Amino acid sequence: MVYRKTSQGVEIPSSLDLDLLQTLDCGQCFRWQVLPGGEYRGIACGRTLTITEKNGTVLFCGVTAAEFETIWVPYFDLDFDYAAVRESLAQMHPALRQAAEFAPGIRLLRQDPWEALCSFILSQNNNIPRIKGLVDRLCRLLGEERGGFYDFPPPERLAVQTVDSLAPVRSGFRAKYLIDAARKVAGGEVDLDALSRLPIDEARQSLMKIYGVGEKVSECALLYGLHRLEAFPMDVWMKRAMAVLLPGYTPRQLGPYAGVAQQYLFHYSRCHAQLFSA
Repeated sequence: MVYRKTSQGVEIPSSLDLDLLQTLDCGQCFRWQVLPGGEYRGIACGRTLTITEKNGTVLFCGVTAAEFETIWVPYFDLDFDYAAVRESLAQMHPALRQAAEFAPGIRLLRQDPWEALCSFILSQNNNIPRIKGLVDRLCRLLGEERGGFYDFPPPERLAVQTVDSLAPVRSGFRAKYLIDAARKVAGGEVDLDALSRLPIDEARQSLMKIYGVGEKVSECALLYGLHRLEAFPMDVWMKRAMAVLLPGYTPRQLGPYAGVAQQYLFHYSRCHAQLFSA
C-alpha cells in the first residue's frame, strides 16, 4: 500500500480508486456524515475518523501509520485490486464496462458483520437518510460514546432489550427483528464468524433463521459485513436494472465478483434514472 505520513495524518493518492462519495454514500454503510467542508466523519472498528479528498489525494486526518495499516487499509479494502475486477467484468458485457467505468472509485467496505446485519435489518422499506437516523438512535441508546459518536451495541446488549425499551429508536416492526437477531447471534445459533467460511448457500440459510431476515437482507449482510463478494443483493430497483442493462443475465453468471458488479450497476442506475422511465 502506497501512502505518505504527513503532519496532518496519512495521505494516499486518489488514483488508488477510492472515491469518498461513491464509497461512503452509496447505501452500503450508514455511519458517515458529510461535514460542511466536504469532509466525511464517522466511526468504524471502534475508532472515529475524518477523511477528505483534496489536491489529488485522500487524507486520513490525524491517523498514525500503524492505525492506517491495521484499521483503515482493511476497512476500506485498499489492498484489493479493483481495477483487475473491473477489467474482468468489462469483458462480460458492455453494460458492465460502462457501469464500472462510470464509478471506478467504489470500494466495498469491510464492515463489522454484526453491525452490517442489523443495519440492513433496519433498512427494510426505508431510504438512506432514515436508515442513518435509525442506526444513530440505536447507537446513542445502547452504544458506548467515542468522541461524539457511539459504538454499535453488541448482540449481548441488544438481546436483553424489549420492543418497548427500543421505542426511542423508532424502528417500528423492525425492533422485534433486531431482538431476534441479537438473541440468535449471542446464543450461538447464528455464528457470524463461521459464515465467512461456509458455502454461500449455507451461509444464506443460516442468516434466514433470523426472524425478518429474507433473501435481500441476507445478501446484504454477506456482501457488506462478511465480504462475500459473490453475494448479490436484489431489490425491486436492482431487478429493473438487471432487466434493462443485462437482460437474460442472473447474478450467478456474474461470477465470484458479482457483488462488486452489483455496486457498479446500482450506482450507475441511480444516476441514470432516465433509463427506467419508460
